[in-house]
Amino acid sequence: MTRLLIPAPPTGGGPDTSRRRFLQGLALGGTGIGLGLLGGQCAFAAGAPGASGGSAPTVLSGTDFALQIDQVPVNFTGARRLAHAVNGQVPGPLLRWKEGTDVTLRVTNRLAVPTSIHWHGILLPFDMDGVPGIGFPGIAPGETFTYRFPVRQSGTYWYHSHSGFQEQTGLFGAIVVEPAAGERHHAERDYVVMLNDWTDEDPAHIYATLKRHSDYYNFAEPTAPEFFHDVRTMGLQQALARRRMWNQMRMSPSDLADVSGTTYTYLMNGITPNGNWTGLFRPGERVRLRFINGSSMSFFDVRIPGLKMTVIAADGQDVEPVAVDEFRIGVAEVYDVLVEPQDDRAYTVFAQSIDRTGYARGTLAPRPGMRAEVPAMDPRQRLAMVDMMGAMGNGGHSGPDGGMQGMDMGGAGANVPAVHHARTEYGPGVDMRVDMPRSNLDDPGVGLRDNGRRVLTYADLHTIGGPLDPRAPSRTIELHLTGNMERYEWSFDGVKYSDATPIHFRAGERLRIVLVNDTMMNHPIHLHGMWSELENPDGSFQLRKHTINVQPAQRISYAVTADALGRWAYHCHMLYHMEAGMFREVVVA
Repeated sequence: MTRLLIPAPPTGGGPDTSRRRFLQGLALGGTGIGLGLLGGQCAFAAGAPGASGGSAPTVLSGTDFALQIDQVPVNFTGARRLAHAVNGQVPGPLLRWKEGTDVTLRVTNRLAVPTSIHWHGILLPFDMDGVPGIGFPGIAPGETFTYRFPVRQSGTYWYHSHSGFQEQTGLFGAIVVEPAAGERHHAERDYVVMLNDWTDEDPAHIYATLKRHSDYYNFAEPTAPEFFHDVRTMGLQQALARRRMWNQMRMSPSDLADVSGTTYTYLMNGITPNGNWTGLFRPGERVRLRFINGSSMSFFDVRIPGLKMTVIAADGQDVEPVAVDEFRIGVAEVYDVLVEPQDDRAYTVFAQSIDRTGYARGTLAPRPGMRAEVPAMDPRQRLAMVDMMGAMGNGGHSGPDGGMQGMDMGGAGANVPAVHHARTEYGPGVDMRVDMPRSNLDDPGVGLRDNGRRVLTYADLHTIGGPLDPRAPSRTIELHLTGNMERYEWSFDGVKYSDATPIHFRAGERLRIVLVNDTMMNHPIHLHGMWSELENPDGSFQLRKHTINVQPAQRISYAVTADALGRWAYHCHMLYHMEAGMFREVVVA
């Protein structure tokens, strides 16, 4: 895209092999064990060797940290590849900070190409944020960059590279910040659950493939048998009309994920499904699970069959507890949940990809080596009219066969005003525009609607304490999330980053950002340096987050207080969408 995201070579470039540590991904079996620590401490299986050996996970605590970025051999699939690692580990070590302290992190680049670390969701000076070309020049080969900033918040966060495709190849890790006043919710066990998507392919090759054939990794395109099934269930005319609509728009109702399990192996704490990461508990204990979606392109639907999950935090911010059976976690999102297993048995932690082409899984168990049944993945569902036309989709949603069923979309009806599209949206880089987007927050999304389980939505989440700034926004900035799937071009308002000018915030102002998703894909949007305070459809405060997913054909709004001077990144956190242009610079002055 630009100098911000220069792809690094997939192999070579590190120090000599004698300095590397081989990381076995346990694709052929074994057990990765995370040992829960008492007193609210956190356990984390940081890489397969320590996990399979049952040794203590790597946790770095305090205020002074030395981190080295290198390449290490890994084997997640039976094929040996090189990954980018922090201190020789994939994922990198868990960093434990305490609210109210100052931290110093000396990051040394042992690669032959530039690198960086972005502290995702952390409030800090812009030149410590870690985005090359925006806040600093990046970390050159052989150099050490010192990050230093006060810790002004608490909760669960993560870090990752913002250079090229290094995030896709392993350069990420978790952060847990202890509240100065102690945890609101006590737990006897505390685990990070980092979800990722690993590929043996060169990410630059994946990106080039998507540019040539955007549906290359989609093996679920509509087939002739499905057409005849539609004829039987809805009649010939309606079946033909449905196919005609999709063909005219040059879109696919199966377009749930750009990159699928055909190349991805889904990992939980750096361990494959067969490796079976395990977190231990004693029956009756409260277990805190800090779920982080550190993947590059994958949404996960998470559940633990047999256990109710109580969501207690979103993106590091405490929320009013809400009990659910399942939640969808978008790329870069974070959810903390509490579970209370009462029985002396194992439970599967199951995270299936949104397109149902694979899953990550682990186990909660009283003893090492125990396993529970792994559930079958849910059927893959098609996008529906509501995912393409928003409020004009008759307030409906897709059933198991992709057809339309009635549903009150809670704000997706005629009260939604029509939007205005920028003139830049009318061009070859935009293949779809939504004239009446839905604004409801209570839709769990395609594949989760009416599945018989209690599924979390944004409408269920309420940040404790309300907004940080009581002022009403004094102005509004509206941006449309746009793209052309066939060309694999992504943008804001039809303008990709290389052709865009910065967005300007006035220092100290309270403003509203409105995002309209003119595509049929989910886009997790991340504003660096400032909180995004999501509003419900009536304009009142709902939820504070650092990454907000905008569903297909949806309009959302959130308030921002421009209290962080400097230059900031603003982008879709789908790595290849960001690379293809869905990125802007925000200047606060």
